Amino acid sequence: MFSKILIANRGEIALRIIRACKEMGIRSVAVYSEADRDSLHVRHADEAVCIGKAAPSSSYLNIPAIISAAEITDVDAIHPGYGFLSENAHFAEICESCQITFIGPSPQNIRMLGDKMTAKDTMHKAGLPITPGSTSVIKTKEEAIKIARKIKYPVIIKATAGGGGRGMRICHNDVRLISALITAQSEAEKAFGVPDVYIEKYIEEPRHIEFQIMADHYGNVVHLGERDCSIQRRHQKLLEESPSPVMDAKLRKKIGDLVVKGVKAAGYRSVGTIEFLMDKNANFYFMEMNTRIQVEHPVTEMITGIDLIKEQIKIAAGEKLKVHQEDIKMTGAVIECRINAEDSLNNFMPCPGKIESLSLPGGPNVRVDTHVYQGYQISPYYDSMVAKIIVHRENRPEAIKTMLRALDEFIIAPIKTTAVFHKSLLANPFFKKGDVSTHLVEDMTRPKVEPEHKVKEG
Repeated sequence: MFSKILIANRGEIALRIIRACKEMGIRSVAVYSEADRDSLHVRHADEAVCIGKAAPSSSYLNIPAIISAAEITDVDAIHPGYGFLSENAHFAEICESCQITFIGPSPQNIRMLGDKMTAKDTMHKAGLPITPGSTSVIKTKEEAIKIARKIKYPVIIKATAGGGGRGMRICHNDVRLISALITAQSEAEKAFGVPDVYIEKYIEEPRHIEFQIMADHYGNVVHLGERDCSIQRRHQKLLEESPSPVMDAKLRKKIGDLVVKGVKAAGYRSVGTIEFLMDKNANFYFMEMNTRIQVEHPVTEMITGIDLIKEQIKIAAGEKLKVHQEDIKMTGAVIECRINAEDSLNNFMPCPGKIESLSLPGGPNVRVDTHVYQGYQISPYYDSMVAKIIVHRENRPEAIKTMLRALDEFIIAPIKTTAVFHKSLLANPFFKKGDVSTHLVEDMTRPKVEPEHKVKEG
């Protein structure tokens, strides 16, 4: 096992990893930007090194500075968390070349599965259903039109690299397709350094279902069930839950068996997530694989009782999985709300600033993952998430009630957050019935158009 780990991240995930290290008897090293000097992950780590100015490019994406900090503090391994360098194959290679273990998959895995076209081909060969679409990168508008007409509109353009909705465009006709193709390519190049895009059939009103997996170096792979991540705004998840309201044991086993088969075919090791789109008829299609720990990993931890961060560290250290598929049980219902420092009543405008008053929810069945405290300065340089509230109850209706209670207890001032929006979401009749799609938030926030008042003539 490792004796010392550097966490190449910030915020709540850095704090989460530090806590796991403490419980495992592993010393931790925090890196931080000048803007994060007073952050909790800096305070709670055994050692801390400043790696640059506030901008991510000067700090948390600054590979030479991070490697230098790792060498100075003599660590065995680096945990990248999520975001930043977590799916950067070049960074993983540099770690290897410096004899520092990258806590994650191999650089080859990251490259193969990080490219969506290669990932789709790999999973399709392993037997996973994929959405109809292009089998290679789209080069010309003529090629795009030919494919779109073949699979029929609507279609969606997607960047082969990255995520978060960047480089994505939905098209319903040839004219829109041509203009969107150029825009998506440009956006993808700016965001990911790669302009490549592909086209696939757009599944209308889909659910976003993902399966958590763990895979060791000895060919052992298990899945830990699904998370329903359909509640999104602009392709960013706002709420996740497990089990999915539309999943039964038979369908879970069917998809889970395919997931394990696909992960083995890819030769993958570490934790990871296989993501699907599911239509109203429960047809499911492989979308992508995330080769890192997910923001929403606490949902799976709560419903299975398995600590994913500890398991990820153990796998990286060369340990065999101690759990088998039959050992994994999903108990009750879990809901997670991501609380962002945004004004949901003002088009989700970011709300950085100093927290002058803070009270976190508690009580039975409530977990809060956060890095903020009273007096903390929320920076405009980074992601706006300030907390994740997770509740675990015996069934979904009770989980909704407990989450509403927890949201009522969450007090943060004068910062505006999405907690208000989450309460309206949980009260939404479609959500309460479990009748949702990735368009629910869009439907809820779309401005209402008043019908025209017609005056009778005569």
